[in-house]
Amino acid sequence: MKEIIAIIPARSGSKGIKNKNLQILGGKPLVAWPIELAKSVKKITRIIVSTDDRKIAKVAKEYGVEIPFLRPKSLAKDETPTLPVLQHCLKYLREKEGYKPEIVCCLYPTAPFLKRKTIVKALSLFEKSNCNSVMSVVEDDGKFWVYERNKYRPLYPKERVNRQYYRPLYREAGNIYFSKYKVLMKMNKLIAKEKLEFIFVSSEETVDIDSLADLQTARDLLKK
Repeated sequence: MKEIIAIIPARSGSKGIKNKNLQILGGKPLVAWPIELAKSVKKITRIIVSTDDRKIAKVAKEYGVEIPFLRPKSLAKDETPTLPVLQHCLKYLREKEGYKPEIVCCLYPTAPFLKRKTIVKALSLFEKSNCNSVMSVVEDDGKFWVYERNKYRPLYPKERVNRQYYRPLYREAGNIYFSKYKVLMKMNKLIAKEKLEFIFVSSEETVDIDSLADLQTARDLLKK
């Protein structure tokens, strides 16, 4: 069996919502959603929550996952990107345990509606295509404009065409990333453009909780 690790970044600070990752949605804290999702996928062999916060760590442990370390505060700032957080976790596991997974999956507490079948399909893509990375996307057939040099101009498409001749764009959903270990640790990338596969997700799955309004939207969706 391949070693597949799910890493869940869950820092304490948040400008939009205080203690965001511990906010309750559907009777459980947000950090519990990706934990339970990862535990439902048999191919995922290990789950770790990377956090700088003892309260989040305590809750995550109650849901049955590992907290082998508390993330340094220097890697828990608003501007901290995902890549160094994942690299920190993987480096820690390699140095302390000699553990080196083949595939790394990044899941976020702020994307609670990601579906199990999406994870399963992404892992199947690794087996079928021998890709380096899998990224979630949403098909977008909108027309895009930009404002520059004091005026608006079309960005895509450059010229207006009938719908049947229009090729849609693929917007990065930002709710799940899969990459081989070498992409993160040797290529120093979150995803590799070389041998990249897309997995399409529904609009519901792309709900991202970053504000109180987002949290209320999520709660309303659950009621439906």
